[in-house]
Amino acid sequence: MNPSFDDLFSIKGKVALVTGGSRGIGEMIAAGFMAAGAKVYISSRKADACEATARRLEQAYGGQCIPLPADLSRIEGVGSLAQRLSALEPRLDILVNNAGAAWGAPIDEFPEIGWDKVMDTNVKGVFFLTQKLLPLLRAAGAGPSPARVINIGSIDGLKSAIFDTFSYGASKAAVHHLTRFLAAHLTRERILCNAIAPGPFPTWMLSTGVGFGGATEGVDWDSVGARNPSGRVGTPQDIAGLAIFLSSRASEFIVGQVIACDGGIVGTS
Repeated sequence: MNPSFDDLFSIKGKVALVTGGSRGIGEMIAAGFMAAGAKVYISSRKADACEATARRLEQAYGGQCIPLPADLSRIEGVGSLAQRLSALEPRLDILVNNAGAAWGAPIDEFPEIGWDKVMDTNVKGVFFLTQKLLPLLRAAGAGPSPARVINIGSIDGLKSAIFDTFSYGASKAAVHHLTRFLAAHLTRERILCNAIAPGPFPTWMLSTGVGFGGATEGVDWDSVGARNPSGRVGTPQDIAGLAIFLSSRASEFIVGQVIACDGGIVGTS
């Protein structure tokens, strides 16, 4: 019998939660999921931004995008988000842990708050949100397709960055290894865990780092991309394409991996 390759990359009808989904890489992934036919929940700390992005994505791609604002740097926010989602859905097919924070300061001046805020959001929040959503993920994994957890790390967790973002790089390295730990414990429950390590994308966070003041439109991203082996920064299609792949039948044998999506910065250095 010939194998079937129908719907190999399909995520149509799946339910996804994308944290940090109101802007940047989170919004890019949420947009890709919606275009591919998934029902998407997005979360961010600011309720108005979360609502505005949800409405914008629905207008652009159709389907459903439901805002669930929460502060994932606090365990109370993590619990609230999990509780509200559990009241709305019997299962969660895809969890994208993307919410993140960064802090930059010279090594002699780097403050404790810059360490704690970043670690609480980028590492603690990822672990405890995944923990609180395990009942929904297990329910999805009991169906025909395994549930997926996609943790968004960074190439700064694979190599040293040029910025003075000491806690950020350390937190993303922790996210990468946490992904392997989660995979070791959850794969047999049909919850597949992988991580994406993005490189330069036209986001607010990178914009502040390269001197664009947070602007993502009307700034010289070409000058940033010129330093990349691929000659450009990433696009929504680049990051959403990888996230869709990791959520589809095509990736069911890929577990506990950290995949750089960076135009070759890590792979060619």
